[in-house]
Amino acid sequence: MVKKIDHIGIAVKDLAAAREFYEKVLGLKVTEEEIVEEQKVKVAFIPTGDSEVELLESTTPDGPIAKFIEKNGEGIQHIAFRVDNLEETLTRLKAKGIRLIDEKPRRGAGGAKIAFLHPKATFGTLVELCERD
Repeated sequence: MVKKIDHIGIAVKDLAAAREFYEKVLGLKVTEEEIVEEQKVKVAFIPTGDSEVELLESTTPDGPIAKFIEKNGEGIQHIAFRVDNLEETLTRLKAKGIRLIDEKPRRGAGGAKIAFLHPKATFGTLVELCERD
């Protein structure tokens, strides 16, 4: 079912400042930035071997990332696992009684198909499942 950790999403207030830390202090490189209007977020992609770090900055005060930071502060917002067939995986999880935030895949950053599992079903961690072509 799960192939690997696809990425770890980190909520930040200031994408430029966070990018500077990852590039200048850790020596990593942001390869792309993208705004995902539907999710009210600006994303910076940082490859780290076979996975990525995604820096997430809200584009609006009422966006999900802004609400997350208001409640929890900056930090890890979700962990994403790569799967082969997202729709089939969601159907299988729902049949097992796993609480889903998304019952059908939607478009995520980087052109991936994504869906989230509810943290109450995953021991307090927001889990994203993603499928990439």
